[in-house]
Formats: sequence, structure tokens, C-alpha cells
Amino acid sequence: MDLEEIKKKYKISFLAEQYENLLEKEKETQEMMEKDLRMKELGEEELKNIQEQKEKLEKQIETILKSDEEIEKFPNEIILEVRAGAGGEEAANFAMDLALMYEKYSEKQGWSWKKINESKSSLSGYKEASFEIRGKDVYKKLRFETGVHRVQRVPITEKSGRIHTSTASIAILPVRKKTTIEIKLDDLEIETSRSGGAGGQNVNKVETAVRIIHKPSGIDVRSTAERSQLKNREKAMSILTSKLEILKEEEEAKKHASQRREQIGTADRSEKIRTYNSLQDRVTDHRIKKSWHNLESILAGEIEDIIETFQNN
Repeated sequence: MDLEEIKKKYKISFLAEQYENLLEKEKETQEMMEKDLRMKELGEEELKNIQEQKEKLEKQIETILKSDEEIEKFPNEIILEVRAGAGGEEAANFAMDLALMYEKYSEKQGWSWKKINESKSSLSGYKEASFEIRGKDVYKKLRFETGVHRVQRVPITEKSGRIHTSTASIAILPVRKKTTIEIKLDDLEIETSRSGGAGGQNVNKVETAVRIIHKPSGIDVRSTAERSQLKNREKAMSILTSKLEILKEEEEAKKHASQRREQIGTADRSEKIRTYNSLQDRVTDHRIKKSWHNLESILAGEIEDIIETFQNN
């Protein structure tokens, strides 16, 4: 156990100090026993007590370190992106429906939900939008939602009653405290502008909105919801880092994945993962070939059965 490294971790540094005190006490007891053989029996009892305390501290430290590793692997903060695909206004409406579905599910989970950026269609659907979600197990539960979602229904704009097929894509981006991604300032093109929509004079008059383009990858990220340019820049950089990490993971997964279970977790945004069919009142996930009924309740955020199926699959 590397006590010097553990002492650097704020949450458990006090445990490392306690452990060091026990080591010192152990050393003093052993020296006392060597100097005075009459103290051997008393010293052995003391050493036994010290050893028990050391083992207890070791377990505490190990438990906390494992918990930190779990949070790093499955962070409690994500960025959810939704983007309209094929289908024009109906695709934008479906993208809005998906965003509302995840927002309602987040409310049921007790997670916080915050809009980062949105671009709306002429009928107020989402061309694209991104949201920050924070809460326990948020990435663990939503990580398999990435991909293309398809809807088959009669659009509200359709007068002849004809069924349309439209798509929208979802991307789940984990926000991790530690990252191996290095971003060079020279690789960035940063633009600022006035945030649109409601939000008071500050939003309309000051250039608080931030757009960052990562030139090597072509990734384009935006943040408009924060009140200051600095906060929007920090949020946009966080999203960019997450996207670059996902890109790196996708490339690695394509090289090494050999089982379907591994491929499900590669966050391939081009994969058509799920169909929402209003005529049959059914949602089907094509990766595991399983269906659920009651589309209305599912779009109202009742997706726990779907989420749990992937947790247990």
C-alpha cells in the first residue's frame, strides 16, 4: 500500500495518517520488547491489537479506493445530446419527444437536468440539443442509449393519416474527473456570440454563447445556457473532452471487440438501436431483439424496464 499516494487523496488522507501512526506505534512496541524481555507478553498483546487496527484501516482504504474507481468508470455526470435525423420536421419533433422522455425519467430517478444548448426547428422541435444530467448511476444506467432511434407514426402535420418513418440520434457522453486527452489550444477555433431566446438583458446584449471547433477531428460543440462566457467555455471544453474520449474508445473497441456484448458498449452513434412503433404500440430494441408495449407511458419516462434489461443483459 503506497501511503504517500494515498495521502494525496483528500478523502482518505486522514486514514493514511492514522495508518502511519500505527506503524510508528508498532515499531516502538517491537523496540520495547527487544530492550526488556519482561515486556514480551504485554508487547505481543499490543502488537496483536495494532495489527487488527491496521487491517481495519486497510479495508476502509480499499473500499473507498474501489468506490472512486467505480465512479471514474461510471461517472455520476453525463452530457446527453439529441439530434434530428431523417424525416424533416417530424424527426425534429421526435428528437424533442426523446429529450422529454429522458428528462422525465431523470426526474423519476432524482437526477438534476440542465439544458446546455438547443437549436429548434420551425415547429419548435429539436434540430439538436444537449443537456447535462447529474445523479447517482446516471452513466451506468443510460450508457446503452447511444445510437439512432427510429419512430413509425402519423405526424401531427400529416393530414392523410399516412405513417411516416423518422429518426433521431442520441449520444451519451460521460464527464470524467480524470482524462488522458490532451487538447492543444492551437487545435481550437473558438467563437462567441449572443445567446438567443429568453434570459434577460444579459443574455441578449453580451456575447456569452461559446462555440468550439476542434480542427483535427472536426468536432463542433456549443454551450449557450450559462450566464457567463467563461462558464459556457468551460462547459463546451468539458463536452469536447468527453467527445474526444468517446472517439478514442470507439477506435479502440473497433480494433479489439470480438463479442456482441462488447460491441453494444462501443457507443456507435450510427447504429440503429431502437424502433418506436405507434401503430403496434410497441418499442423494439434491435440489439437484443426485445420489445415493450405501451408507447405512451414509455415516452412519458417509464423506461426503467428497458434500462434494467440492459443492466442485466
